[in-house]
Amino acid sequence: MSLRLGSMTVHPLVEGRLALDGGVMFGVVPRTLWERRFAPDDRNRISLVTRSMLVEVGSKLILVDLGMGSRWDGKHRAMYGLDHGTNGLDTALAQLGRSRADITDVVLSHLHFDAAGGTTREEGGELRLSFPKATVHLQRRQWKWAHQPTEKDAGSFRKDDFALLERSGLLHLLEGATELCAGVNLFVSEGHTVGMQLVRLEAEDQTLVFCADLIPTTAHLHAPWVSASDLYPLTAIEEKRQLLAQAVEEGWQLFFARDPHVAICTVKDDGSGQVVVDRVLAPA
Repeated sequence: MSLRLGSMTVHPLVEGRLALDGGVMFGVVPRTLWERRFAPDDRNRISLVTRSMLVEVGSKLILVDLGMGSRWDGKHRAMYGLDHGTNGLDTALAQLGRSRADITDVVLSHLHFDAAGGTTREEGGELRLSFPKATVHLQRRQWKWAHQPTEKDAGSFRKDDFALLERSGLLHLLEGATELCAGVNLFVSEGHTVGMQLVRLEAEDQTLVFCADLIPTTAHLHAPWVSASDLYPLTAIEEKRQLLAQAVEEGWQLFFARDPHVAICTVKDDGSGQVVVDRVLAPA
């Protein structure tokens, strides 16, 4: 289901499905609470998606985040329960009459393998960029961090996913908040990882925010419900509170990259101070 924001068109595209440990996704939140929203399997994994956001604006075709990609061996496919259906983004783009060659810009929120794994793919036994004509926009601080992560988050990065970018001439490193083009703004979030960027679309008094891993699912609308993989959980909580307060007050639409049931919704205060889903504008 696509949405119109003024002259922009937004398409949620499911790149694939995966299963991640529920304890990792919800950190210190007891399982008895989060399992009401996400029933875990016998390995304590919950079902999620890797959802990209395609934005048509003027002459640009902007793709935000690229999911896990296809370069996984059998062991890791089983570990993460990977399922790309009938070919992931290729099929999703084809259904819109588009192909990888049509993408003019890629925005990577960050370089964790579930957001940037699709940056490269194997063709004819060689590693190639998945979107060979697209300029790739990323925060410089995230680029530097990914090359020298801490012991805590080193396993979240696969340098092969983004090594080709360095010599491609297509990498555009950003310094903080940036207007990519009219109505498409990038702003920095520091709680999940250093220099992660979210995308804010603005047109005709409408605002939509791609929440990336700051708010990966609707269950994470609970401000204290943050991932165990967040580097700075208290920062993430405060960032969520600020974003959600503005989203409620101004009627923003929120885009979820991991929720298997809701792609885009508006939110409201339920009367107790808790932010909850108001209207689902695009289901999974």
